[in-house]
Amino acid sequence: MKCSYCGETNSRVVDSRHIGDGIRRRRQCLSCDARFTTYERVDLGGIFVVKKDGRREKYNRDKLSSGIRKACEKRPLPIGAIEKVIDSIEAELYHTGKTETSSSLIGDLVMQRLKHLDHIAYIRFASIYREFSDIDTLKEVVDTLAQGEASLSIASQSSQHRSPKTDSLLSLTGEN
Repeated sequence: MKCSYCGETNSRVVDSRHIGDGIRRRRQCLSCDARFTTYERVDLGGIFVVKKDGRREKYNRDKLSSGIRKACEKRPLPIGAIEKVIDSIEAELYHTGKTETSSSLIGDLVMQRLKHLDHIAYIRFASIYREFSDIDTLKEVVDTLAQGEASLSIASQSSQHRSPKTDSLLSLTGEN
């Protein structure tokens, strides 16, 4: 492992701890005695994402992180919350055991987690991911979030009498 301070490659592990789906290691450079931290996590490089148009591309954690960070920008979230969301999505993808996954599955997983983490981040992400075409659709999703779980359970009880618009809203929020 290369030292962050002097660039020397000789270091020793001082401490190792399991964190989520990876390992955090404290290292000490044998040349300059500086300490630095490294993180090891499972590489999901074997997973390919199938896009809406049928293209396949290698899974990219940075791309997932970028989208979630944009949605959560300037939100008062606990330190590490975004990383936990990303780690839990990656863990779920890894545990499927599949070498390919659809971009829509990843988007749905992000929406599930953002809905529980921060409603504003959820709306921001949903507005791009679900490609809201007008303000009315956005307003309906916001109203559904504001009404909370009570209105969703009432809507699911009367599922035989739902309009296509209600079905669309419920699919946006991940409830049926």
